[in-house]
Amino acid sequence: MIEKKQQTFSQEGYDKIVEELNYLKTTRRQEILNDIATARGFGDLSENAEYDEARTEQAKVEARIIELEAIIENAIIVDSSKIDETVVNIGSIVTVVDIDNGIESTYTIVGSNEANAKLGKISDVSPKGQALVGNKAGSVVEFDTPKGVRKLQIVSVSRN
Repeated sequence: MIEKKQQTFSQEGYDKIVEELNYLKTTRRQEILNDIATARGFGDLSENAEYDEARTEQAKVEARIIELEAIIENAIIVDSSKIDETVVNIGSIVTVVDIDNGIESTYTIVGSNEANAKLGKISDVSPKGQALVGNKAGSVVEFDTPKGVRKLQIVSVSRN
């Protein structure tokens, strides 16, 4: 059973989860059923690698559908129209300067399911995200890393 854990999403992130679920339930399920039907035509199912592969894929897709349904059921969508745009929150684009090395970085604060460090999207529950959320431009925030405490100064906060 999937643990019912509430997760926070931007509207964009929530829409992507719903889109993935719809794709899996309609298109992908049908593709797998077609693969299974084709594989059955190859004969003896006990030694049919294509059939086994299709059934394994079917199990993965069904598990993902259950997971996505649980996520959607427990999702909290942040209404960006009701948020102070000068305060860091989910959906904020935050530019910071590392106090120790002077390197400037820009991040988008997102829910944990949307996080992608390569794209500069950090989770609101990550140590860095937690430090930033609730603060404004000009604030200095601290957070722990494996290499020690880091300090960032918030240069700007904006939204798309």
